[in-house]
Amino acid sequence: MTDTGTRSPREEAKRRLRSLALLELLNIPLQAWLWFSLTALPLTVANLAGFGAFALLLVVAAAYWSLKLRQLRRREPLLPGHRLLATARVVLPVALAAVLIVCIVAAVRLPGAQSWPGLAFGIFAVLEYINYFHVQLMHDTRADLRRLITVGFRPAHLARDLARHRQRGRGPSPS
Repeated sequence: MTDTGTRSPREEAKRRLRSLALLELLNIPLQAWLWFSLTALPLTVANLAGFGAFALLLVVAAAYWSLKLRQLRRREPLLPGHRLLATARVVLPVALAAVLIVCIVAAVRLPGAQSWPGLAFGIFAVLEYINYFHVQLMHDTRADLRRLITVGFRPAHLARDLARHRQRGRGPSPS
């Protein structure tokens, strides 16, 4: 804290990163409870596959924010754990494509609650992948919204971190 009782920008950033990492992880059991317990969504292959893809992306997101927090705390110039995230950037599209195929086939064969929620989860997982590894789609702060309106979409934070590693020749180049 500063003399005025307000947090420094660095402390605010740390608080935000901790919050993002925690919320991504808390969303997994919360969403599972909401959809599979509270609304009694059927436990079908499609619904579980779609939810699994969604949960996996939330775990990757939480890992990223945790690593970003570690980078900030240690004042490291580059993101720690970048190789794991660079590998995820390459592997996840294959896994997501497989999940979407399963969900689409199920939606054609068993339309309705047996498959559509799983397909929706799968599509949301793809959007999360894009949001983290390519273009920032989520704009949840005033600064993000202002930037979106004035500048447009920008590369995702993780995409920029991985690009910095590739530019410095320290990480694999999974393109």
